Amino acid sequence: MEQLITCWAGQADLDDEDGDIQQNVGGDVLLRVREEVEWRPEERLASLMLGERGPRAVVDAVDGREGAFDQIDHQEDLVDPRHLSDRGEVDRGQSPRSPSPPPALERMTLPLQNADISSVLLVGGEGRVCATGSQDMEVKLWDLQVGSRGTLLRALGGQGWVVCLAYRGPLLASGSLDSTVKLWDLEAGGAARGLIRTGFPPYCLSFQTDVLLAGTSHNRINMYDTRVAEPLVKSLRLHSSHSDDVKCLAADDKYIISGSTDCTVAVYDRRAGKALKKLQLSSFLSSMSYSGSEVWAGDDRGMLHAFSMQAGVFKHLSQFDVGHTSWITGIHSSPGSLYTCSGDHTVKVHLPSAPPRTLCTLLQQDYVSGLSVEAGVLAVATRSFWLSRVQVWRPRR
Repeated sequence: MEQLITCWAGQADLDDEDGDIQQNVGGDVLLRVREEVEWRPEERLASLMLGERGPRAVVDAVDGREGAFDQIDHQEDLVDPRHLSDRGEVDRGQSPRSPSPPPALERMTLPLQNADISSVLLVGGEGRVCATGSQDMEVKLWDLQVGSRGTLLRALGGQGWVVCLAYRGPLLASGSLDSTVKLWDLEAGGAARGLIRTGFPPYCLSFQTDVLLAGTSHNRINMYDTRVAEPLVKSLRLHSSHSDDVKCLAADDKYIISGSTDCTVAVYDRRAGKALKKLQLSSFLSSMSYSGSEVWAGDDRGMLHAFSMQAGVFKHLSQFDVGHTSWITGIHSSPGSLYTCSGDHTVKVHLPSAPPRTLCTLLQQDYVSGLSVEAGVLAVATRSFWLSRVQVWRPRR
Protein backbone atom coordinates (compact mmCIF):
# COMPACT_ATOMS: atom_id res chain seq x y z
CA MET A 1 0.00 0.00 0.00
CA GLU A 2 2.88 2.37 -0.61
CA GLN A 3 0.65 4.21 -3.05
CA LEU A 4 -0.80 5.89 0.04
CA ILE A 5 1.78 6.04 2.78
CA THR A 6 4.14 8.80 1.68
CA CYS A 7 1.40 11.26 0.79
CA TRP A 8 0.21 11.74 4.37
CA ALA A 9 3.31 13.71 5.33
CA GLY A 10 2.55 16.29 2.68
CA GLN A 11 -1.18 16.64 3.18
CA ALA A 12 -2.41 19.96 4.52
CA ASP A 13 -5.35 20.22 6.91
CA LEU A 14 -8.53 19.29 5.13
CA ASP A 15 -11.96 20.74 5.82
CA ASP A 16 -14.74 18.24 5.19
CA GLU A 17 -18.28 18.89 4.07
CA ASP A 18 -19.56 19.22 7.63
CA GLY A 19 -17.01 21.84 8.59
CA ASP A 20 -14.98 19.50 10.82
CA ILE A 21 -11.25 19.87 10.60
CA GLN A 22 -9.30 16.70 9.83
CA GLN A 23 -5.70 17.23 10.85
CA ASN A 24 -3.27 15.24 8.76
CA VAL A 25 -0.09 15.34 10.73
CA GLY A 26 3.12 15.33 8.78
CA GLY A 27 5.87 17.78 8.07
CA ASP A 28 9.26 17.42 6.48
CA VAL A 29 10.38 13.85 5.96
CA LEU A 30 13.97 13.35 7.02
CA LEU A 31 15.25 11.48 4.00
CA ARG A 32 18.28 13.39 2.72
CA VAL A 33 19.81 11.08 0.16
CA ARG A 34 21.26 13.98 -1.76
CA GLU A 35 21.55 17.46 -0.29
CA GLU A 36 20.48 19.17 -3.48
CA VAL A 37 17.15 17.29 -3.68
CA GLU A 38 14.19 18.88 -1.87
CA TRP A 39 11.57 16.42 -0.54
CA ARG A 40 8.12 17.23 -1.91
CA PRO A 41 5.87 14.23 -1.17
CA GLU A 42 2.98 15.55 -3.23
CA GLU A 43 5.15 15.50 -6.36
CA ARG A 44 6.02 11.84 -5.76
CA LEU A 45 2.45 10.60 -5.32
CA ALA A 46 1.82 9.65 -8.93
CA SER A 47 4.68 7.14 -8.96
CA LEU A 48 3.53 5.61 -5.67
CA MET A 49 -0.01 5.07 -6.95
CA LEU A 50 1.23 2.51 -9.47
CA GLY A 51 0.83 -0.35 -7.04
CA GLU A 52 2.31 -2.18 -4.11
CA ARG A 53 6.03 -2.39 -4.83
CA GLY A 54 7.47 -2.81 -1.34
CA PRO A 55 9.35 -0.41 0.93
CA ARG A 56 12.13 0.14 -1.61
CA ALA A 57 9.63 1.85 -3.90
CA VAL A 58 8.81 4.40 -1.21
CA VAL A 59 12.39 5.47 -0.79
CA ASP A 60 13.13 5.36 -4.52
CA ALA A 61 10.14 7.59 -5.16
CA VAL A 62 11.42 10.10 -2.65
CA ASP A 63 14.78 10.29 -4.34
CA GLY A 64 13.37 9.96 -7.83
CA ARG A 65 15.63 7.12 -8.88
CA GLU A 66 16.29 3.43 -8.31
CA GLY A 67 18.76 2.21 -5.71
CA ALA A 68 18.37 4.99 -3.18
CA PHE A 69 17.34 2.60 -0.42
CA ASP A 70 20.85 1.29 0.13
CA GLN A 71 22.18 4.78 0.93
CA ILE A 72 19.75 5.56 3.75
CA ASP A 73 20.53 5.30 7.43
CA HIS A 74 18.01 2.70 8.60
CA GLN A 75 18.03 4.09 12.14
CA GLU A 76 16.73 7.50 11.08
CA ASP A 77 13.05 8.13 11.66
CA LEU A 78 11.16 9.16 8.54
CA VAL A 79 9.13 11.66 10.54
CA ASP A 80 10.99 13.38 13.35
CA PRO A 81 8.68 13.82 16.40
CA ARG A 82 10.70 16.89 17.39
CA HIS A 83 9.05 18.68 14.48
CA LEU A 84 5.59 18.08 15.92
CA SER A 85 3.90 20.06 18.66
CA ASP A 86 2.04 18.46 21.58
CA ARG A 87 -1.16 18.65 19.56
CA GLY A 88 0.40 16.77 16.67
CA GLU A 89 0.64 19.83 14.45
CA VAL A 90 3.62 20.71 12.33
CA ASP A 91 6.15 22.73 14.27
CA ARG A 92 6.12 26.18 12.73
CA GLY A 93 9.79 26.57 13.61
CA GLN A 94 10.77 24.54 10.56
CA SER A 95 12.30 26.26 7.61
CA PRO A 96 9.76 27.61 5.13
CA ARG A 97 8.88 25.49 2.13
CA SER A 98 7.87 26.45 -1.32
CA PRO A 99 4.16 26.20 -2.20
CA SER A 100 2.97 22.65 -2.81
CA PRO A 101 0.64 21.43 -5.53
CA PRO A 102 -2.83 20.16 -4.59
CA PRO A 103 -2.82 16.87 -2.64
CA ALA A 104 -2.80 13.77 -4.83
CA LEU A 105 -5.40 12.17 -2.57
CA GLU A 106 -8.97 13.22 -2.18
CA ARG A 107 -11.12 12.54 0.86
CA MET A 108 -14.81 11.83 0.99
CA THR A 109 -17.04 11.43 4.01
CA LEU A 110 -20.00 9.10 3.69
CA PRO A 111 -23.32 10.42 5.03
CA LEU A 112 -23.45 10.48 8.84
CA GLN A 113 -25.19 7.58 10.59
CA ASN A 114 -27.06 7.58 13.87
CA ALA A 115 -25.86 4.12 14.89
CA ASP A 116 -22.40 3.06 16.07
CA ILE A 117 -20.31 1.69 13.19
CA SER A 118 -18.35 -1.24 14.53
CA SER A 119 -16.81 -2.58 11.32
CA VAL A 120 -15.77 -1.25 7.92
CA LEU A 121 -14.54 -3.27 4.93
CA LEU A 122 -13.64 -2.40 1.33
CA VAL A 123 -14.83 -5.18 -0.95
CA GLY A 124 -14.71 -6.18 -4.60
CA GLY A 125 -10.96 -5.92 -5.11
CA GLU A 126 -10.88 -2.37 -6.49
CA GLY A 127 -11.83 -0.23 -3.49
CA ARG A 128 -15.09 0.77 -5.17
CA VAL A 129 -17.57 -0.59 -2.62
CA CYS A 130 -17.47 -0.07 1.13
CA ALA A 131 -19.40 -2.27 3.56
CA THR A 132 -20.23 -1.08 7.08
CA GLY A 133 -21.67 -2.97 10.03
CA SER A 134 -23.34 -1.12 12.86
CA GLN A 135 -25.50 -1.13 15.97
CA ASP A 136 -28.68 -0.52 13.96
CA MET A 137 -28.57 -4.22 12.96
CA GLU A 138 -27.75 -3.46 9.34
CA VAL A 139 -24.96 -4.00 6.87
CA LYS A 140 -24.79 -1.11 4.43
CA LEU A 141 -23.13 -1.21 1.01
CA TRP A 142 -21.78 2.08 -0.34
CA ASP A 143 -20.75 2.88 -3.91
CA LEU A 144 -17.65 5.07 -3.62
CA GLN A 145 -17.60 5.91 -7.32
CA VAL A 146 -20.91 7.78 -7.46
CA GLY A 147 -21.43 11.22 -5.96
CA SER A 148 -19.14 13.41 -3.92
CA ARG A 149 -20.10 11.58 -0.71
CA GLY A 150 -20.75 8.11 -2.05
CA THR A 151 -24.12 6.50 -2.66
CA LEU A 152 -25.94 3.94 -0.54
CA LEU A 153 -26.43 0.86 -2.69
CA ARG A 154 -28.37 -1.26 -0.24
CA ALA A 155 -29.03 -1.78 3.47
CA LEU A 156 -29.00 -5.45 4.46
CA GLY A 157 -30.99 -5.85 7.66
CA GLY A 158 -32.54 -8.48 9.89
CA GLN A 159 -29.59 -9.12 12.19
CA GLY A 160 -28.30 -8.12 15.62
CA TRP A 161 -25.57 -5.55 16.29
CA VAL A 162 -23.05 -6.22 13.50
CA VAL A 163 -19.52 -6.25 14.92
CA CYS A 164 -17.37 -7.94 12.24
CA LEU A 165 -17.20 -8.41 8.47
CA ALA A 166 -15.27 -10.63 6.07
CA TYR A 167 -15.32 -10.99 2.29
CA ARG A 168 -14.39 -13.67 -0.22
CA GLY A 169 -15.94 -12.96 -3.60
CA PRO A 170 -18.79 -13.01 -4.11
CA LEU A 171 -19.82 -13.63 -0.47
CA LEU A 172 -19.80 -11.06 2.31
CA ALA A 173 -20.09 -12.45 5.85
CA SER A 174 -21.38 -10.35 8.74
CA GLY A 175 -21.17 -11.44 12.36
CA SER A 176 -23.39 -10.01 15.07
CA LEU A 177 -23.94 -10.15 18.81
CA ASP A 178 -27.08 -12.28 18.39
CA SER A 179 -24.68 -15.22 17.79
CA THR A 180 -25.24 -15.41 14.05
CA VAL A 181 -23.24 -14.93 10.87
CA LYS A 182 -25.15 -13.96 7.75
CA LEU A 183 -23.94 -14.49 4.19
CA TRP A 184 -24.70 -12.01 1.41
CA ASP A 185 -24.11 -12.50 -2.32
CA LEU A 186 -22.75 -9.23 -3.67
CA GLU A 187 -22.94 -10.41 -7.27
CA ALA A 188 -26.69 -10.81 -6.74
CA GLY A 189 -27.16 -7.33 -5.32
CA GLY A 190 -26.65 -8.38 -1.71
CA ALA A 191 -29.15 -11.24 -1.68
CA ALA A 192 -29.15 -13.36 1.49
CA ARG A 193 -27.32 -16.65 0.96
CA GLY A 194 -27.41 -18.24 4.37
CA LEU A 195 -27.56 -17.92 8.14
CA ILE A 196 -25.03 -19.59 10.45
CA ARG A 197 -25.74 -19.93 14.15
CA THR A 198 -22.42 -19.69 15.96
CA GLY A 199 -23.59 -20.59 19.47
CA PHE A 200 -21.76 -17.63 20.97
CA PRO A 201 -21.32 -14.05 19.72
CA PRO A 202 -18.61 -13.79 17.04
CA TYR A 203 -16.04 -10.99 17.42
CA CYS A 204 -13.88 -11.66 14.36
CA LEU A 205 -14.17 -13.39 10.99
CA SER A 206 -11.71 -14.62 8.38
CA PHE A 207 -12.78 -15.88 4.94
CA GLN A 208 -10.46 -18.44 3.36
CA THR A 209 -10.83 -20.25 0.04
CA ASP A 210 -12.33 -23.35 1.67
CA VAL A 211 -13.69 -22.21 5.03
CA LEU A 212 -15.11 -19.30 6.97
CA LEU A 213 -13.51 -18.86 10.40
CA ALA A 214 -15.33 -17.22 13.31
CA GLY A 215 -13.70 -16.30 16.62
CA THR A 216 -16.31 -16.13 19.37
CA SER A 217 -16.81 -15.66 23.07
CA HIS A 218 -15.96 -18.62 25.31
CA ASN A 219 -12.66 -18.81 23.38
CA ARG A 220 -13.98 -20.79 20.43
CA ILE A 221 -12.89 -20.75 16.80
CA ASN A 222 -15.46 -22.28 14.48
CA MET A 223 -14.71 -23.48 10.96
CA TYR A 224 -17.60 -23.42 8.45
CA ASP A 225 -18.10 -24.69 4.92
CA THR A 226 -20.49 -22.10 3.53
CA ARG A 227 -21.49 -24.33 0.58
CA VAL A 228 -23.42 -26.93 2.57
CA ALA A 229 -26.63 -26.98 4.59
CA GLU A 230 -24.87 -28.00 7.84
CA PRO A 231 -21.84 -25.72 7.61
CA LEU A 232 -19.96 -26.43 10.86
CA VAL A 233 -16.77 -28.34 10.05
CA LYS A 234 -14.95 -28.12 13.35
CA SER A 235 -14.96 -26.13 16.58
CA LEU A 236 -11.56 -25.39 18.11
CA ARG A 237 -10.68 -24.32 21.61
CA LEU A 238 -7.07 -23.17 21.37
CA HIS A 239 -7.14 -20.92 24.45
CA SER A 240 -7.56 -22.26 27.98
CA SER A 241 -10.03 -19.95 29.69
CA HIS A 242 -13.71 -20.64 28.98
CA SER A 243 -14.74 -17.19 30.18
CA ASP A 244 -12.65 -15.18 27.71
CA ASP A 245 -13.16 -14.26 24.06
CA VAL A 246 -11.27 -14.67 20.80
CA LYS A 247 -10.88 -11.04 19.73
CA CYS A 248 -8.80 -11.40 16.57
CA LEU A 249 -7.65 -14.04 14.14
CA ALA A 250 -5.79 -14.38 10.86
CA ALA A 251 -5.25 -17.41 8.66
CA ASP A 252 -4.03 -18.91 5.42
CA ASP A 253 -4.20 -22.42 3.99
CA LYS A 254 -1.64 -23.68 6.53
CA TYR A 255 -2.25 -21.94 9.85
CA ILE A 256 -4.84 -20.21 12.01
CA ILE A 257 -3.46 -17.60 14.41
CA SER A 258 -5.73 -16.18 17.10
CA GLY A 259 -5.59 -13.79 20.03
CA SER A 260 -7.74 -14.02 23.16
CA THR A 261 -8.64 -11.78 26.07
CA ASP A 262 -6.88 -14.34 28.29
CA CYS A 263 -3.65 -12.71 26.97
CA THR A 264 -2.60 -15.68 24.87
CA VAL A 265 -1.91 -16.03 21.16
CA ALA A 266 -2.36 -19.50 19.66
CA VAL A 267 -1.43 -21.19 16.37
CA TYR A 268 -3.30 -24.08 14.81
CA ASP A 269 -1.77 -26.24 12.07
CA ARG A 270 -4.59 -26.81 9.59
CA ARG A 271 -2.82 -29.55 7.64
CA ALA A 272 -1.77 -31.54 10.71
CA GLY A 273 -5.10 -30.85 12.40
CA LYS A 274 -3.57 -29.92 15.76
CA ALA A 275 -2.54 -27.02 17.94
CA LEU A 276 1.00 -25.93 17.12
CA LYS A 277 1.89 -23.35 19.76
CA LYS A 278 0.51 -21.02 22.40
CA LEU A 279 2.28 -17.97 23.81
CA GLN A 280 1.45 -16.05 26.97
CA LEU A 281 1.57 -12.26 26.71
CA SER A 282 1.15 -9.52 29.29
CA SER A 283 -1.75 -7.96 27.38
CA PHE A 284 -4.40 -9.22 24.99
CA LEU A 285 -4.34 -8.78 21.22
CA SER A 286 -7.27 -6.80 19.84
CA SER A 287 -6.45 -6.81 16.11
CA MET A 288 -4.22 -8.81 13.79
CA SER A 289 -2.89 -8.85 10.22
CA TYR A 290 -1.02 -11.75 8.58
CA SER A 291 1.03 -11.13 5.44
CA GLY A 292 3.60 -13.57 4.09
CA SER A 293 5.69 -14.74 7.02
CA GLU A 294 4.94 -11.66 9.13
CA VAL A 295 2.18 -11.22 11.69
CA TRP A 296 1.48 -7.76 13.10
CA ALA A 297 -0.95 -7.32 15.97
CA GLY A 298 -2.15 -4.53 18.23
CA ASP A 299 -3.09 -4.94 21.87
CA ASP A 300 -5.42 -3.38 24.43
CA ARG A 301 -2.68 -1.03 25.70
CA GLY A 302 -1.88 0.46 22.28
CA MET A 303 1.31 -1.55 21.78
CA LEU A 304 2.24 -3.09 18.44
CA HIS A 305 3.53 -6.69 18.34
CA ALA A 306 5.58 -8.37 15.62
CA PHE A 307 5.59 -12.16 15.13
CA SER A 308 7.21 -14.40 12.54
CA MET A 309 5.72 -17.55 11.05
CA GLN A 310 8.39 -19.46 9.13
CA ALA A 311 8.76 -23.17 8.40
CA GLY A 312 6.21 -24.05 11.04
CA VAL A 313 7.95 -22.02 13.75
CA PHE A 314 5.99 -19.18 15.36
CA LYS A 315 7.95 -16.55 17.28
CA HIS A 316 7.13 -13.36 19.14
CA LEU A 317 9.84 -11.03 17.84
CA SER A 318 9.19 -7.83 19.74
CA GLN A 319 6.68 -5.23 20.81
CA PHE A 320 6.79 -1.55 19.93
CA ASP A 321 5.39 1.68 21.25
CA VAL A 322 4.26 3.61 18.15
CA GLY A 323 2.47 6.32 20.11
CA HIS A 324 -1.03 4.91 20.53
CA THR A 325 -2.44 5.54 23.99
CA SER A 326 -5.50 3.28 23.81
CA TRP A 327 -6.14 -0.15 22.39
CA ILE A 328 -5.50 -0.74 18.71
CA THR A 329 -8.85 -1.31 17.00
CA GLY A 330 -7.64 -2.05 13.49
CA ILE A 331 -4.52 -3.00 11.59
CA HIS A 332 -3.52 -3.63 7.97
CA SER A 333 -0.11 -4.85 6.85
CA SER A 334 1.58 -5.76 3.61
CA PRO A 335 5.25 -6.31 2.69
CA GLY A 336 5.71 -2.54 2.40
CA SER A 337 3.12 -0.83 4.57
CA LEU A 338 1.50 -0.84 7.98
CA TYR A 339 -1.65 0.99 9.05
CA THR A 340 -2.99 1.12 12.61
CA CYS A 341 -5.95 2.82 14.25
CA SER A 342 -6.85 3.21 17.89
CA GLY A 343 -9.46 4.28 20.38
CA ASP A 344 -7.21 7.28 21.06
CA HIS A 345 -8.77 8.98 17.99
CA THR A 346 -5.79 8.38 15.72
CA VAL A 347 -4.82 6.55 12.55
CA LYS A 348 -1.10 6.00 12.02
CA VAL A 349 0.78 5.14 8.84
CA HIS A 350 4.10 3.28 9.19
CA LEU A 351 6.81 1.49 7.33
CA PRO A 352 6.90 -2.08 8.73
CA SER A 353 10.48 -2.05 9.98
CA ALA A 354 11.89 -2.84 13.40
CA PRO A 355 10.98 -0.55 15.02
CA PRO A 356 8.17 0.62 12.73
CA ARG A 357 8.82 4.03 11.15
CA THR A 358 5.76 6.19 11.66
CA LEU A 359 5.27 8.43 8.64
CA CYS A 360 2.35 10.39 10.00
CA THR A 361 -0.61 10.46 12.35
CA LEU A 362 -4.14 11.38 11.30
CA LEU A 363 -6.11 12.89 14.17
CA GLN A 364 -9.81 12.07 14.20
CA GLN A 365 -12.59 13.79 16.14
CA ASP A 366 -14.01 10.57 17.57
CA TYR A 367 -13.17 7.03 18.62
CA VAL A 368 -11.76 5.10 15.65
CA SER A 369 -13.48 1.73 15.42
CA GLY A 370 -11.74 0.26 12.39
CA LEU A 371 -10.02 0.67 9.05
CA SER A 372 -9.78 -1.09 5.71
CA VAL A 373 -7.25 -0.75 2.89
CA GLU A 374 -7.67 -1.97 -0.68
CA ALA A 375 -6.34 -0.98 -4.12
CA GLY A 376 -4.94 2.37 -3.02
CA VAL A 377 -8.03 3.30 -0.99
CA LEU A 378 -8.18 3.78 2.79
CA ALA A 379 -11.49 3.73 4.69
CA VAL A 380 -11.70 4.71 8.38
CA ALA A 381 -14.75 4.33 10.62
CA THR A 382 -15.25 6.55 13.67
CA ARG A 383 -18.03 6.80 16.21
CA SER A 384 -19.22 8.97 19.06
CA PHE A 385 -22.21 8.82 21.40
CA TRP A 386 -24.49 10.31 18.77
CA LEU A 387 -23.06 9.91 15.28
CA SER A 388 -20.79 7.66 13.27
CA ARG A 389 -18.98 8.34 10.04
CA VAL A 390 -16.74 6.70 7.46
CA GLN A 391 -14.02 8.72 5.78
CA VAL A 392 -12.36 7.49 2.60
CA TRP A 393 -9.04 8.59 1.14
CA ARG A 394 -8.29 7.64 -2.46
CA PRO A 395 -6.27 8.83 -5.46
CA ARG A 396 -7.67 12.10 -6.80
CA ARG A 397 -9.76 11.49 -9.89
